[in-house]
Amino acid sequence: MPSAVPEDRLIVALDSPSAADAMRLAGQLAGTCRWVKVGLELYISAGQVVVDSLLEAGFQVFLDLKLHDIPNTVAGAVRSAVASGASMLTVHTLGGPAMLAAAQKAANETPDAPLLLGVTVLTSMDASQLSAVGISGTPSEAVARLATVGQSAGLKGFVCSPEEVASLRQKLGPKITLVTPGIRPAGSAAGDQRRIATPGDALRAGADYLVVGRPITQAADPRAAAAAILAEMANPRT
Repeated sequence: MPSAVPEDRLIVALDSPSAADAMRLAGQLAGTCRWVKVGLELYISAGQVVVDSLLEAGFQVFLDLKLHDIPNTVAGAVRSAVASGASMLTVHTLGGPAMLAAAQKAANETPDAPLLLGVTVLTSMDASQLSAVGISGTPSEAVARLATVGQSAGLKGFVCSPEEVASLRQKLGPKITLVTPGIRPAGSAAGDQRRIATPGDALRAGADYLVVGRPITQAADPRAAAAAILAEMANPRT
C-alpha cells in the first residue's frame, strides 16, 4: 500500500518515441512527480539507457512490458529485469497459471525484484473487442477471472481500469496493489481509452496508483497539468 501522499501515487506514462523526448518531459516534471512509466514504444526505442537516466534523475520506474511467453522465458525475463532497477514490472495474465507462477517464483527468489503486476484486459478493449478474440462476457467479468488466476499464481498486484477497481478490491482484498490507467481529468479527451474515470473517482474506488499519460505529456504545460491532477488526488470530491 503506497503512502497517502499524492506524489507517491501518480505514475506519469512517458509514452515517447525517443529517450530525448522522454528525458525532456521528465525534466519538466522533476520535483512534481516521483514515478514514471516506461512502456514498449520507449523501451524498444531507447532500451535500458533511458531507464538508467530516469533512475539517475531520481524517478522510480514502472517498466510496462506486459511479458507474455512460455513460463521459462518469462521467468528469465523477470530475473533480467532486476538489473534494470525498475520498481514495478508487468506480466500478462493471459499467459496462464503456469507462466504467472513461474514469473512470481523468479521474483520471490531474486533479491530486489520489481513488484509484478498482472495485466488483465487492456483499457482500450470493450465487449466487442473481447468478443472478436473469443473472450465471452463483459470486460469486468474477464478482468475478474484473470485476476483470480493471477492471485492464485501468487501475484500481489494488478493493472485494472477504473471500472474494475472497486470490484477487484472487494474480491482480492486490501493487500493487493491496484494500478489504474485510463485516468482522465474532467473535460479531457478519452483518446483510444474506453474504460476511464477521473483521478478522484479512481481513488475513491480503491486504486493504489494512478497512471496518467496524454493529459500530462501532451499538455501545453505538463508540470501544471500534473500539479492539477495531484491537487485533485489530494482533495478528491466525495
